[in-house]
Amino acid sequence: MANITTEELFQSKSLVLSYLDLRKAIGIIGMTLPFILVLGKIIFESSGIQSSISAYYYTVMRDVFVGGLCAIGVFLASYRGYGRIDNIAGNLACVFALGTAFFPTTPEISTTISSFIGIIHYIFSASLFFTLVFFSLVLFRKTSPNVVLTPRKEKRNLIYTICGYVILICMLLIVAVDNMPNNLQLQNLSPVFWLESTSLIAFGISWFVKGEAILKDK
Repeated sequence: MANITTEELFQSKSLVLSYLDLRKAIGIIGMTLPFILVLGKIIFESSGIQSSISAYYYTVMRDVFVGGLCAIGVFLASYRGYGRIDNIAGNLACVFALGTAFFPTTPEISTTISSFIGIIHYIFSASLFFTLVFFSLVLFRKTSPNVVLTPRKEKRNLIYTICGYVILICMLLIVAVDNMPNNLQLQNLSPVFWLESTSLIAFGISWFVKGEAILKDK
């Protein structure tokens, strides 16, 4: 009987560690994807930064862009939290990530069909980021009933809050930039790329912390 109990405890601990590693993996991909795309294009194609993260679909880094989003999507689908709403959010985020990957943004020289696909891409992309905001501001901050918050949990909640609002603010700024009159000097700075990159890094940090890579309770 004791051996069975020990085996069950070992399996339970292994499962917990696997989930923590999964969260860390999501965080690492989110934090590194913008840098990988930029460096890869500079090394294998040409210098310069694209107008957005999604625009790397039309560069030599297309497979990395699609593969990174697919990996994030699969990991999100595997995420399990406190309850049913966590699972639903993970599954929705997976769908949104895959939709963002497989429905490319509108190219510089567009057609009616590519413009329509670009609209679908925009919807999936916005839905993905707002779902990530929900993870950071709501799901990650939850605590089991009757459990007293530890000092480190409070610090983790602060990081989740900051990351969630950073993503939200960046998304609102992207909408503002997209609706501004064409300004060549502003566009040359690739503001959408930097805002999307900041959002991905914030997303990655929140998941990295959720995986207890830092600020783990003693």
